[in-house]
Amino acid sequence: MKKVDFDRYARDYNELLREQTGFFSGDESYFARYKVAIAGDLVKKAPARVLELGCGTGRNIAFLRERFPDATIMGSDVSSKSLDVARADNPGVHFWKEGSADGEQAGFDLVFVAGVFHHVPPSERDALASRIAALLNPAGRAVVFEHNPYNPVTRRIVSQCPYDEGVILLGARELRARLEQGGLRADRHGYALFFPPRWGLARVERMLGWLPLGGQYWIVAARR
Repeated sequence: MKKVDFDRYARDYNELLREQTGFFSGDESYFARYKVAIAGDLVKKAPARVLELGCGTGRNIAFLRERFPDATIMGSDVSSKSLDVARADNPGVHFWKEGSADGEQAGFDLVFVAGVFHHVPPSERDALASRIAALLNPAGRAVVFEHNPYNPVTRRIVSQCPYDEGVILLGARELRARLEQGGLRADRHGYALFFPPRWGLARVERMLGWLPLGGQYWIVAARR
């Protein structure tokens, strides 16, 4: 599996995303808003400390701040240049590079992870799950989103996306096993992104969370 150098795509990430997903939604921020809204609905108690692990250029951060206005929001990533963009676009938010001294922080009520695992080699996925577990406080929750490899549209987008070159997608069963191997307990999961927003089928979409055909899926997990 080829590891992607996200520093190469930091400045053009949004434009590339728009090119790949424009047929589904002309507004690339739709996907960030959508996932944060799901996470907000899944977390019963308002979190005081929120981390987006693998935040990239910080596209989700503004929506996390909007959804959890009283929380301290932070972000971390492995790409220095992506973090530079995130800092410029989100003043007042603390970002750090994974593996640095800042990464010793922990005690988060919510760790939000969107589309990170498929960029990690399978041999390193258990370690990522352990990292998530270490970041959570005992009562905290992780909400993890991933591409659904059984959705043909998702597979087509991934195959044509420059920063997804060589990735290995993982299904909900594998992700659940990885999380549990890393010391987490997977509580719930569901599927999302069935219809383009212009179709006006949001209510129907919420009723289809059980159907394993959505473009993405989510898993909620807690420390064991």
